[in-house]
Amino acid sequence: MSSRTLPVLLGSGVAAGVLVPALLWADGATRPGYSLWHHGASQLGTGERAWLQTINFVLGGLLLAAFAAGVRRALRSGRGATWGPILLAATAAGLVVAGLVPTDPALGYPPGQPHVVTTAGVVHQVAGFLLFAGLSGAAYVLAGRLGQTSRRWVVYSRLSGTIIIVFAFAAGIAYRLDTLDVWRPAPAGLLEHLSLLAGFCWAAALAVHLLRRHAGGPHTSTPSPAARDTDAHR
Repeated sequence: MSSRTLPVLLGSGVAAGVLVPALLWADGATRPGYSLWHHGASQLGTGERAWLQTINFVLGGLLLAAFAAGVRRALRSGRGATWGPILLAATAAGLVVAGLVPTDPALGYPPGQPHVVTTAGVVHQVAGFLLFAGLSGAAYVLAGRLGQTSRRWVVYSRLSGTIIIVFAFAAGIAYRLDTLDVWRPAPAGLLEHLSLLAGFCWAAALAVHLLRRHAGGPHTSTPSPAARDTDAHR
């Protein structure tokens, strides 16, 4: 892979990190009958303007897949160089499947459609789990590698990984409380949107960080011999 290709692959992470949450929030804030507080992000893939989020998820997933390849190339070897890209690729796969297989109607959206559970809806849920787990896992796995250059990256990556998975689970709990009429309207949508926002902001920040390292010279793309020795003993 040429050195000219790497910035394009890493830049795909910036594009995905901006595109996916921006379109989710903009569409959710302006779509009739949809509530950013109440309804899940996946429900934007149904109802009016469903095509917009189908494109958003699929394109975002393809961009993340390219970014995963870029991260693998940028890190080359050592701590996180294998599993970090693999988890990012899993996130990409989950996002693409979530775009191609829409979720079921729920919580009154799309308006007028009953709450049902279908095979497609189950597939979408599995894809969603892959997305959130992959993104959170990538943040944790890469925290140690990024910490070789800055302690702040350890803190930021682990905090992001925690927010992603905790808010995703909290969204699921809020959704269940809502369907059981315990808490209505519960903030399932807001929690899910915040989880995605934290994850994609982290991905975009990682992409910018690796782009700067690449621009600084080939020697910055790999850990020093001392760092490699340290990793070997961990």
